[in-house]
This record gives sequence, C-alpha cells and structure tokens, in this order.
Amino acid sequence: MVRLVDIPTLLARHADGAFVLDVREPAEYVSGHVPGAVLAPMSRITSALGPVPRDRVVHVICQSGNRSRSMADLLTSLGYDAVSVEGGTAAWMAAGGPVVRGPLAA
Repeated sequence: MVRLVDIPTLLARHADGAFVLDVREPAEYVSGHVPGAVLAPMSRITSALGPVPRDRVVHVICQSGNRSRSMADLLTSLGYDAVSVEGGTAAWMAAGGPVVRGPLAA
C-alpha cells in the first residue's frame, strides 16, 4: 500500500528541504513544477534514479496524483522511502505553493 502525503504536509516539508521527484513528462514539468523538484519522467523512471536519495523520504508528484501513486509504489519496491503527493502539482498550485516555470536546465 502506497503511503500518501497531503499538500499542507508537503508545503511544510518543502520549507524544510524535502526531496521532491516529479514523474511527469518534460513539457508538463516546464509548464510549472515545485521548486527544486527533480524530473524523472514515468516513461523512463528507472534510468533517471541517479539523484534520488535512499536515505530520506522521496515525495513523488505528478499532475493529479495518479502516476505518482504508481511510481511511489515502484520506488518502495526498489528500496526507497517513497510517498505519493495527493492531488499532485494541480493541488500544489491551487494551495498557493511556489511554482517554477521555464525551460529545462541544460
């Protein structure tokens, strides 16, 4: 069973430096993401896990919370301490969380 975290909890944890893994596709990510979120698209997540820490909670986020549940489950099975963010980036934005927009860093 995937553990879930709500937006108020993520907002508080983000302020304390939480690790956020965004599993959306690049075009979605550049249209607006949680500041500091690391992009690891669901379509190629297993090849993008290099920067994902094993020694802290990984907050997995997508647009609405569906993909993040699947990917948090996968990461948990791989030994990561992963939680899925309920409501995803849409809920983060609706709650007034800070957002970064723009091109991917080279």
